[in-house]
Amino acid sequence: MLINAQNLKGAAIIARDGAVGEIDDFYFDDEKWTVRYLVVDTGPWLFSRKVLISPISIEKADEAANRVFVNLTRGQVKDSPDIDTEKPVSRQHETAFLDYYGYPYYWGGPYLWGDSAFPATLSMPPAVESQIAAAATARRREEEEPYDEHLRSVNEVNGYYIETSGDEIGHVDDFILDDKDWTFRFIVIKTGGWLSGRKTLVSPRWIEGISWNESKMFVSLIRDQIASSPEYDESSPVSREYEESLHRHYGKQ
Repeated sequence: MLINAQNLKGAAIIARDGAVGEIDDFYFDDEKWTVRYLVVDTGPWLFSRKVLISPISIEKADEAANRVFVNLTRGQVKDSPDIDTEKPVSRQHETAFLDYYGYPYYWGGPYLWGDSAFPATLSMPPAVESQIAAAATARRREEEEPYDEHLRSVNEVNGYYIETSGDEIGHVDDFILDDKDWTFRFIVIKTGGWLSGRKTLVSPRWIEGISWNESKMFVSLIRDQIASSPEYDESSPVSREYEESLHRHYGKQ
């Protein structure tokens, strides 16, 4: 199912034994355009501490009910590694997080999620402490980068300017994700001025470059193509027919 990321912001995270907080942000990999972590504000339960939740732990995302169900306990979330949302997520923090839950590294295999194409298939019952400790010791022998330069915040990237052929055409308004593999299928662009704020979609595969310093994305499309592209109606789910018409319009597979 395709879901608007903004619609999931504020959604309640429901563990096996109760609520643990609400989604505040998403960290995505700007190479694979895949959500690697949900940033969850735990509210009064843990004094508004923010924790990470991996899509590996998600059982179901219910957009209509504004809830996301995870196969974790409140105790597991409470004891999970802390996250400083004001700093880049370090590779050491990622390994500590994944080791804590006994999850494999998503960067350690040939597929989108390491050894699998889908995060749900990597979920497993929590290992006993000795197994987790042994796995952590072995994994940390790997050479690690100081931080993952490809993890980006949706909150940060929303509002980035979109440019094509030297023309600014609008800004990033939202992302549409697939809740099966948690990749971003489309970027919602809100065009400015010359198109009176209409919305349209582009695929992340059509992004040819990003300037993080200038807060800009560059698309491999031309102004006239976007001006005449199928308009996106955010009140309706993205249908297969709409996707096909969009790709036909741009001559993309």
